[in-house]
Amino acid sequence: MNARAPSLDPAQLAAFTARSEAVVEAVNRVFIGSPRIARLLLVALYARGHVLLEGVPGVAKTTLAKTFAATLGCRFKRIQFTPDLLPADITGTYVLSPAQGRFELREGPVFANVVLGDEINRAPAKTQSALLEAMQETQTTIDGETRALPRPFIVLATQNPVEQAGTYPLPEAQIDRFLLRVLIDYPDADGERAMLERFGGQVPSTEPVLGPDEILRAQELVAAVHAEASLVDYIVRLTRFTRSHRHVYLGASPRASLALLQASKALALLQGRDHVLPDDIKELALPVLAHRIVLTPEAQMEDAHGEAVIREALQSVGHRRAPGET
Repeated sequence: MNARAPSLDPAQLAAFTARSEAVVEAVNRVFIGSPRIARLLLVALYARGHVLLEGVPGVAKTTLAKTFAATLGCRFKRIQFTPDLLPADITGTYVLSPAQGRFELREGPVFANVVLGDEINRAPAKTQSALLEAMQETQTTIDGETRALPRPFIVLATQNPVEQAGTYPLPEAQIDRFLLRVLIDYPDADGERAMLERFGGQVPSTEPVLGPDEILRAQELVAAVHAEASLVDYIVRLTRFTRSHRHVYLGASPRASLALLQASKALALLQGRDHVLPDDIKELALPVLAHRIVLTPEAQMEDAHGEAVIREALQSVGHRRAPGET
């Protein structure tokens, strides 16, 4: 069994949890939906991951992303993906400065802390791939020169799963870079009524709750959260289950296993704990793993979904506590 890291300070954990809950409350004053969604965004931010927001038009995906960014006190940029968008429109390009007599970099919108990629599936694969290096390495290469991106850095991308005209499926390599896929459905009747009442007048303003330094500190704290050896084994068995499933052509990758572990640590931290529980893994298995699975053509014809495979994995694979674990 791996040696356990020193416990995090309880007072520090309590303060961190309170600040995170303040972010959730601020987001939910504007976004009408499950508080769980705002917490999932925080999980991705603290785990140094990115989020794919998926839902039909009109369910406030863009509003959610903009409001979340406003609570962070960070630099925010939006990219509206269109079929004619070029990679340089995302990363930036060198332009001649007449006053200086030399080429200077005009930074693209990727040079921000929070980047919203709106309708990311409306741009062709070449343009979508311009985000790959940024999402994985927190850097971008322009005309052969590599430049670091600001930290913290998170991409929030939206896509409409229904409309097909004028859209391009995301490449599997890019989908795998999203730590979480968050599905946003229609609000219930009470939520929709609350939205009409709330936005019938002045839209609530959102003030910064966290700052860049606090976010970077939170990301360091995630690394100190402990996961017992049996929980690491539990994650491995869940992902390996997907690779041998009869409906799966490509199962969850080792990157997916690492993503589930990191996300589970971030969720534990959000809940004021210095250790991961099996319930953290179970709660995040769907948003972390389902979008990374490629089904067989036969399963797709039968309208099977990755979510069903993950639910089956959770039912079939149980957590087994190792001898000596508390």
